Amino acid sequence: MSRLLGIAAAQVRSIANDPQQSLVKMEEVTEGIVAEIPWVNLICFPELFLSGTNQFVSTANGPSMMELTETIPSPFTNRLCDLAKRVGSWLIPGSFYEKEAGKVYNASIVISPEGEIVAHYRKLYPWQPQEKETPGNLGFCVWDIPGIGRLGLCICYDMWIPEVSRSLAWLGAEVIFHPSRTSTSDRIVETKIAQANAIFNQCFFIDVNIVGQFGGGRSQIVDPDGQVLQLATEHESILTQVLDLDHVSRARDLGTMGLAQVWKAFRDIPVAFPPYTQAKVESPLLSNLGKPQFPRDMRN
Repeated sequence: MSRLLGIAAAQVRSIANDPQQSLVKMEEVTEGIVAEIPWVNLICFPELFLSGTNQFVSTANGPSMMELTETIPSPFTNRLCDLAKRVGSWLIPGSFYEKEAGKVYNASIVISPEGEIVAHYRKLYPWQPQEKETPGNLGFCVWDIPGIGRLGLCICYDMWIPEVSRSLAWLGAEVIFHPSRTSTSDRIVETKIAQANAIFNQCFFIDVNIVGQFGGGRSQIVDPDGQVLQLATEHESILTQVLDLDHVSRARDLGTMGLAQVWKAFRDIPVAFPPYTQAKVESPLLSNLGKPQFPRDMRN
């Protein structure tokens, strides 16, 4: 039996500098998706959708980053949990500014259909020097959907660091969700990077960008062979797709397009592939990963 996951990538604009009204819009969009497309069981929004910030507008013309922060848990995140439970869907509410111990992080959470926070992630690589938040300190983010597979999460500029997606795949992620907020001219380059991440790691890559004054859209869904299943333009769009996670298993066993068996070699062939051997790795990103993990009980 195939391992199917119905997803929706919500390429929508937020309400400028207004987390509460942006949350209202998220509720309306989420409820609309579930009502119109009931087979969707995971919805992902763009980066900083809930903060509503415009990176090219001076904070002198609006609230500061610190004024837009939330804590986890809080009434704000409780409302997100209530939303996921109400519609009975997995929810990745993009990201928002989180404050802890006087520091601000670009953070995201993953909420189950039961309304529980099952994963908490802080962006590892802010776009320096433009982004002022603190680099994340929670490590890589993966979680399981029982009977379907293991998923991973990274945020915007994380995608430009190849070790991030590689590490998520190394930890068993078969789908990587990537909320983004890119309004600059390199967005077209990012669409290529998203494809590359899917190809290198033989996984689905779900790239969800924001639109309007906040970003340039072009969200996409890429399969494990690097084929773009859907590509949005620059207006508000809801991309929906049924992902067959057995496609990941086939790609990792038989190779990309039946050819390059990268992950099978890492997993099964008794050859040391530096730097992907724990004894030789010096990178702090990879030093504790060991051999790639594939949860075989989810693949049978």
